[in-house]
Amino acid sequence: MKPLVECVPNFSEGRRPEVIEEIVEAIRRTPGVALLDVTSDADHNRSVVTFVGSPESVERAAFEAIKTAARLIDMTQHTGEHPRIGATDVVPFVPIRGVSMEECVRIAHRVGQRVGEELGIPVYLYEYAATRPERRNLENIRRGEYEGLREAIRTDPDRAPDYGPAELGTAGATVIGARAPLIAYNLYLNTDDVEAARRIARAVRHSSGGLRFVKALGLLVEGRAQVSMNLTDYTRTPVHRVQELVRIEAARYGYQIAGAELIGLIPEQALVDAARWHLQLERFREDQILEWRLQSVEAEDISPDAFLEAVASGEPTPGGGSVAALSGALAAALAAMVARTTIGKKKYADVEATMQEVAAQADELRARLSQAINEDSEAFREVMAAYRLPGDDPSRTDAIQNALRHAAEVPLQTARLCLQTLEQLRIVAGQGNINAVTDAATGVHMAWAAIESALLNVAVNIQGIEDQDVVRALREEAEQVRGAGHALVDEILTLVRERAGLS
Repeated sequence: MKPLVECVPNFSEGRRPEVIEEIVEAIRRTPGVALLDVTSDADHNRSVVTFVGSPESVERAAFEAIKTAARLIDMTQHTGEHPRIGATDVVPFVPIRGVSMEECVRIAHRVGQRVGEELGIPVYLYEYAATRPERRNLENIRRGEYEGLREAIRTDPDRAPDYGPAELGTAGATVIGARAPLIAYNLYLNTDDVEAARRIARAVRHSSGGLRFVKALGLLVEGRAQVSMNLTDYTRTPVHRVQELVRIEAARYGYQIAGAELIGLIPEQALVDAARWHLQLERFREDQILEWRLQSVEAEDISPDAFLEAVASGEPTPGGGSVAALSGALAAALAAMVARTTIGKKKYADVEATMQEVAAQADELRARLSQAINEDSEAFREVMAAYRLPGDDPSRTDAIQNALRHAAEVPLQTARLCLQTLEQLRIVAGQGNINAVTDAATGVHMAWAAIESALLNVAVNIQGIEDQDVVRALREEAEQVRGAGHALVDEILTLVRERAGLS
């Protein structure tokens, strides 16, 4: 499955639909990105956008959105209930699937540096990307909001940004970071007593002695008192616990919860946990949920039929690049199989440790090549999406060039991984179980087919790349991989014929 990063930028605009739409369109037109949600609030004068995609695509979309917001939002004219310091107030990157928190931290740094250098916007890094302990907490960075930061950033060394100038323009400053999934959750009270909401928020939030992993503010929204909260780790402080504490605190002042509001998206598990608690379900198992049970049944089908049907469907994806990645994954699986048929045999006790290492390496290569099956299809779709952009769109040329480069780098990475697979196959062909040596040879043929096929895709995609330095580097590496792979194939097949008595 392809790696996914979620990005949830907050923009200081919730009253002008045309501005929100233009910012969202900058995200939507980025190839490889899927827009999931847009939530706007006029009282907060704020919009929260949620989108996902490959790490590279999300990185590009985030920058384009920040750039667009900086052009359209003037912080000197901005008013709203929610604390803020910039047109694009905060941009978190969240690892969803196949991506580590460390990779999201690197994305945050790259985007932050680019925003600071190219857009001239001060950038502060927070949460896991923070460069100072006191900046991990978003509230500390937002202290004084835009108006207070405008003076402090120039005079207080502790308020100097991580990237960009130590001066605020009309776009203000932007906070960028990496974090775990967060639930933005608001509870409305049956009153306009905003002071009661503020007292309840103080009782609930961790920073003033309340619940761990809860941040809270008391606000007046649409004439109603609101306890506005961010739940930063719902697995350790669940939604229902927060709700019940707010209910208890509200009762102290003679009020009740009148309704709840979700901003953006929520993990499914958080709702399951809340249902289990409120319904008091005993001995409840999550596989009792019909949809979950159906998904588990579907996951048990290991036949290749679905993939083969997709290849044969007449659609352009999955195509040759994906098939090449699958061929490489099969080669890695065969390397692991030969290693494991060797492990535990007395005859091969002296290579036990080596085979254990090969099995682990081959499993890792198989996983990465399996991931490349979808990555190749996604890269092709990015190219098609870029070419479909209007001819007068100023971002079209860059989008096409970025997409072509990515579409060349993905199959090149497939070829690299297959070269590493050949190295593992050489070990098992020479030292592994003699009864499985022809399986190693089959793996060699599969890996070589994958290399040749993947490098054809590299050659096709670099034809449209204008930067000749990039073309030269890609072409040279492709030839190096092909040469090294060819030599390994000859060496391993000769070894197999000798050990199998076929020469």
